Amino acid sequence: MSNRLVIIPTYNEIENISQIIAAVFELPLDFHVLIVDDGSPDGTATQVKSLQSKYPGKLFIEERTGKGGLGTAYIHGFKWALKKQYDYIFEMDADFSHPPKDLIALFEACEQGADLSVGSRYKKGINVVNWPLYRILISYGASFYVKLITGMRVHDPTAGFVCYTRSVLEAIPLDRVRFVGYAFQIEMKFRAHVLGFVIEEVPIVFKDRELGKSKMSSAIVGEAIVGVLKLKWQSIFNKNNF
Repeated sequence: MSNRLVIIPTYNEIENISQIIAAVFELPLDFHVLIVDDGSPDGTATQVKSLQSKYPGKLFIEERTGKGGLGTAYIHGFKWALKKQYDYIFEMDADFSHPPKDLIALFEACEQGADLSVGSRYKKGINVVNWPLYRILISYGASFYVKLITGMRVHDPTAGFVCYTRSVLEAIPLDRVRFVGYAFQIEMKFRAHVLGFVIEEVPIVFKDRELGKSKMSSAIVGEAIVGVLKLKWQSIFNKNNF
């Protein structure tokens, strides 16, 4: 059994799901994949289940009712992974914006001593393909803002391409993680930072999705802006409930 699990949350990813699963299983290292689907009306979950016989004991699916948000999907997956005793747990999008081949680099960073590794768009300049300028400015500006408020020395704190070691997810009180969108990624890294875990960034080239529809919205961005201030405040003045 592999000790590496890739969690991929999905909502209407029928155009990408078969290809992203195949891309992970074609890697020279053995990974398992857990799809957490939020009741996709386009048949994403049905497609995943049809592939399970092709990848026996390696492809899993957890189906949830309703669109609960990215953060709650990952928390669901984290708890599942801990129960199944995986040692390295990955976050990855279904749309190929995160290069599957870089799962190996994220794993190696943790194997070599990092507690949490991040697929970073900004560690070495700006490595983003097919984004309009305003998206780059928003994302890069958000990263600077997060570093300024939290004190984390992470170039890409909003990144969603991550490898956690088991010890990090066991130490973070998952039921207290409160954000579900863009801010979820910041909160998880900040909690790991506050607990003293080592965060290593691995440079990647981020490519915007070619198929399917982006889930980004102004509400998600707004949650992140306000959420960072709340996180910093609670970590200082309300530690018992952080």
